[in-house]
Amino acid sequence: MNFLTYTRLGLPIGVLALLLHTTSCTKSSTEPEAPAATSSFDLIQQKILTPTCATSGCHLSEKDATFFQHGLVLADGVAYQNLVGVDPKNSDAKADGLKRVKAFASLESLLYHKLTTTASHHSGKQYGNPMPLGGVLLSDGQVEFVRRWIDAGAPKTGTIAEATLLDDKTVTPTVYEPLTVPAAGTGFQMAVPSFDIQPNFERELFTRRMVGNTQDIYVNRYETKMRSGSHHFVAYDFRSKTALPNLNDIRDLRNPDNSLNILTALTMSNHVYLAGSQAQYQDYVFPEGAALLIPAGTSLDLNSHFVNKTTTVMKGEAQINLYTVDKSKVKQIVQTLDLSNTNLTIPANKRVTLTKSFTFNKPRKILTLTSHMHKLGEKFVIKIVGGARNGEVVYTSTDWEHPDIVTFKTPIELQKGEGLISEITYNNTTGKAVSFGLTSEDEMGIIFGYYYEE
Repeated sequence: MNFLTYTRLGLPIGVLALLLHTTSCTKSSTEPEAPAATSSFDLIQQKILTPTCATSGCHLSEKDATFFQHGLVLADGVAYQNLVGVDPKNSDAKADGLKRVKAFASLESLLYHKLTTTASHHSGKQYGNPMPLGGVLLSDGQVEFVRRWIDAGAPKTGTIAEATLLDDKTVTPTVYEPLTVPAAGTGFQMAVPSFDIQPNFERELFTRRMVGNTQDIYVNRYETKMRSGSHHFVAYDFRSKTALPNLNDIRDLRNPDNSLNILTALTMSNHVYLAGSQAQYQDYVFPEGAALLIPAGTSLDLNSHFVNKTTTVMKGEAQINLYTVDKSKVKQIVQTLDLSNTNLTIPANKRVTLTKSFTFNKPRKILTLTSHMHKLGEKFVIKIVGGARNGEVVYTSTDWEHPDIVTFKTPIELQKGEGLISEITYNNTTGKAVSFGLTSEDEMGIIFGYYYEE
């Protein structure tokens, strides 16, 4: 009834007002319900994981070439179950009790560490580079949204954080703090000075620098540090000292058009691995009584590799500190393993396992093993070849970007005629054959490490 009908019935004004109020407050049975608010995790999926992480080649599916290194798919529908309460593959993070996401504990959640460069609670641990590697960092608001979600218990449903945080575009620049130069008499610092990486470009360069030692030194520890976005930082010695690159020159591996710089590539054949890391920060200590001998007047080739997937210029920079010990404290002179399989042929769209044996003409004690392969590498296994331990697996890594560095409490003793074998599985998901090469689109298979001879 309308107002006129009620009036004609002669109803009192008070009753009329009550009827009108009751009628106006009654919802129509066909009126739609207000839509439920999108859950905080669904917002994380929509605003962060899907556009930033679950991209081809990264965390989109198990078919990504990188899957076997991280084992993590962040696509819509599976990301939650793959994150919350799940152990990480990163060995240091796992050993420290971290989960990919640990409910109510953002500082014990690897996801939080990977998304923010300010989560500097790693104590030198190799938790890997911040993500997305070489890409645009998350905004302050996005990181804070993820932190609040984790600290509220990482629920799958419900809202626990202000959605407006996800619209915050502020990115607080991270101030890079180089390694502190060792105190006089305790060591030496070598550095790759700050350089530009152009948008959507990988820049890998070399620069030969003097260690600065005027007499033989014994190094029992080294630190490396590099800016975010780095793939690796390596210090190389030279096999031959007769044809060395010019001191302090910056030698790029790629020309501005991304073609290979042949002259720089040729100098790489003279390299011998000395020290390095694929983690943003590393502190490596040799076993007590063991040290590298660095002869007086040594120069090293410093190799830095950065990836820039953004539309703006990035900065690269890296340092290595070599810490010394008195000769009287050295019982074993450490030498470097540099065992490479250059005979790599990986057919298009095929998974293959390639092996190569390396036998030694003198007894050796292996202190440390690590590996180097590129993004098609799924699994790197090192076995003993020969002797009573023939076939024993002594090293396994499925992380091509940040391979484990294994130091043996009891050195592996190998006799003359025994050695190591590399067994590497590659999954070539591309449409072209891939072979050994020097760029990130080629492949490698190298056993690195340290040993000494009695």
